[in-house]
Amino acid sequence: MKRLLIPGAALAAALALAACGGSSAGSGSNAASTTNTTVALKSIDGVGNVLVDSSGMPLYSSNLDASGKPACTGACASVWKPLTVASGTPSAADGAGKVGVVMRSDGTRQVAIAGRPLYTFVKDSPGSVTGNGVSDAFSGRHFTWAAVLAGGKSAAASAKGGSTSGGGYGGGGY
Repeated sequence: MKRLLIPGAALAAALALAACGGSSAGSGSNAASTTNTTVALKSIDGVGNVLVDSSGMPLYSSNLDASGKPACTGACASVWKPLTVASGTPSAADGAGKVGVVMRSDGTRQVAIAGRPLYTFVKDSPGSVTGNGVSDAFSGRHFTWAAVLAGGKSAAASAKGGSTSGGGYGGGGY
């Protein structure tokens, strides 16, 4: 019986290692163009070349962040998570746009493209863009969110990608 356990354990370990060793830069709609950057690009069906964080989560900006000063704070930042870096200069894939940092009111350093602060959306998963076109309100301020595309452009509000169709999350009732 012990002889069967050892080869079985070796096979299980080999399969686990093979599953972990896959390339993240393959072909297809969910392949990120780079993996060792703060901001990468990922082609998402129905949306285009979307900026993503190092985990493949789509990145967004709001209409209220146009001035380069993060407007999403408090409860808003618990739904729309700021992409931050502790120190240094963030990096971006070729074609992502001009990457930089803006300071949040709490002193954290938020990554920005062309001066626009970047956020992830808690209802997303890698490869899905459910927050594009969402309008909501926090502390009496009305936000409209757009996925950020290559070059720092905003996705059309009607563009939805990934496995979830998305939808309105109005009123800030998260």
